[in-house]
Amino acid sequence: MWRRVLGGGVFAVLLALVVVVGVAFPAVAATACPGCYGLERVRKGLHVEPGLDAAQRAQMAAVVDAAERRVEAYFGGLRSNPDFLACATDECYARIGGGRERGIAVLNRAVMLSPRGLDPVIATHEFTHVELHARLGRGSVPQWFDEGLAVLVSDDPRYLRPAGEGDRCLVEPAGPLPETLGDWLGAASADAQVYAQAACAVSRWTARNDVHVLIADLAAGGSFRRD
Repeated sequence: MWRRVLGGGVFAVLLALVVVVGVAFPAVAATACPGCYGLERVRKGLHVEPGLDAAQRAQMAAVVDAAERRVEAYFGGLRSNPDFLACATDECYARIGGGRERGIAVLNRAVMLSPRGLDPVIATHEFTHVELHARLGRGSVPQWFDEGLAVLVSDDPRYLRPAGEGDRCLVEPAGPLPETLGDWLGAASADAQVYAQAACAVSRWTARNDVHVLIADLAAGGSFRRD
């Protein structure tokens, strides 16, 4: 009898946790169970808003494929395999926990794309976050480096000059850049050009240093050094 009672208690606690996560962190819940939020599976690793036609689904798959190629080319292979959740409407994106951003990496394991993020640049940016953290393991980099590298790999023309033009900086860093995620979010909400500043710093850093060596050193327990 007590085993049944204990089992029922454990089940109730687990159910309550699932409900809490679903309400408080819908993006986490949606990436764990896309179908629970109405998304339809196009193929392994890609779930999209229901009701899309074949052309729309193909376009979303092409965006993900392009992002995968860019990230794989930069890192020389892939160690991550994130799930992509793609929405064609704001209603869908809000339902799975999205906000005003174009896209977001969730727990460094999945990528959510809004209607404004259905292009290779945004998908590559978020995929880069996932791949970088898969390679870092328990290592870490300052948030400005994380974001600047994502801009660099995605080759985002909003924040970098075209490749081949020497110094790619559009905006010089105006003092120390945000080190933590909280500080970064605050800075980015006040001025989106902090992305350009971070991209400038990272592009200059990678011109002098090997990012692959850095990642390997940090994954092995080393500390980040700006120069």
